[in-house]
Amino acid sequence: MPKGLVVQKYGGSSVANVERIQKVAQRVISYHKKGFSLVVVVSALGDTTDELITLADKINSNPSEREMDMLLSTGEQISGALLAMAIHKLGSEAISFTGSQVGIITDSSHTRARIIKINTDKIKKELKKGKIVIIAGFQGVTLNQDITTLGRGGSDLTAVALAKELKAETCEIYTDVEGIFSTDPRIELKARKINKITYDEMLEMASLGAQIMQARSIEVAKKFNVPLHVRSSFTTKPGTMIIKEVKKMEDIAVSGITLNKNEAKITLCGLPDKPGVAVKLFKHLALASVSVDMIVQNVSHTRLTDISFTIAKGDCAKASKITKKVSGKIGANEILIDEDIARVSIIGVGMKSHHGVAAKMFGVMADNKINIEMISTSEISISCIIKKKFAETAVKKLHEAFGLNRG
Repeated sequence: MPKGLVVQKYGGSSVANVERIQKVAQRVISYHKKGFSLVVVVSALGDTTDELITLADKINSNPSEREMDMLLSTGEQISGALLAMAIHKLGSEAISFTGSQVGIITDSSHTRARIIKINTDKIKKELKKGKIVIIAGFQGVTLNQDITTLGRGGSDLTAVALAKELKAETCEIYTDVEGIFSTDPRIELKARKINKITYDEMLEMASLGAQIMQARSIEVAKKFNVPLHVRSSFTTKPGTMIIKEVKKMEDIAVSGITLNKNEAKITLCGLPDKPGVAVKLFKHLALASVSVDMIVQNVSHTRLTDISFTIAKGDCAKASKITKKVSGKIGANEILIDEDIARVSIIGVGMKSHHGVAAKMFGVMADNKINIEMISTSEISISCIIKKKFAETAVKKLHEAFGLNRG
């Protein structure tokens, strides 16, 4: 491949209207004129995906996942064609493709498909002609020619996978913020931009609620060491580099705070405290492709126990239905469903070598009279499930307590 290949991905906010599409076209052409070969991945315009989901719901509240993929994949196709037209008007050559046209082959897990392989022959052929290649993100096709989508934020995964297959110098992820911040700047105005962050920290932040990048895309970038540059499409300032290792000061334990309000908690009360009960429940959830996150089981002194688990709010209806069906078979007395929760997490590679981080987090919660319902930990994160009404207060107080506020 030609030296100087860059993959760029533009999110929905970057191509939300005609003016922004024209701005993206100008930026892309400016790179091309400097001698870079360009592969551009686009998301659907603005809120198009949400609007299509709402439209589907008006037709059928429980639509086929295959038909949802057929519907939702059209959004990125529109963006790609419009961007190509904008580039043509400015006098440069470009060609747009759907995921299936460039051979992004996936498994058959509709609405959350996984990429199996990518045939880059068509892309390389067009790049050799000197064209800017535009690809609809978020989508692929099965070996049986069924259109699939890659899950929320799937355009990030498209871009990273293409960067890996094409051996790109870098993969630039354009969004509406200037990079990765210590927390959501819409919640905490004193949030700091992070210049460099590790794959591990970014993966943890994405998994725990940061909405800048899809977690699966970070996993692929880490596995194949794809350099990522997260930056704003509204400025030429450098953003945040996501790389393998970052040298940090010894006193930095926590790098960021994340908030996820898109979770639900299901509790099964009065279960028999005996082997095999939990597996019957979670096996059925797994078969329905419901991803379970945090799980807490109470210690039993009465031969009965409670099990609570969290899931994505979008899976709540499906999970509730399965849980109610299984509950009779495993002897549960009651099922409680709570969608009024949020997850607040602290993340940092430095936590591994610092003592008292958890105690400090729990102390902040206690000082602000915020009850913790569930706790989970990893090597570089601590997460708490709390009531949604306390979520933003918790973020602000933790951000301050761990010294992340801008001076």
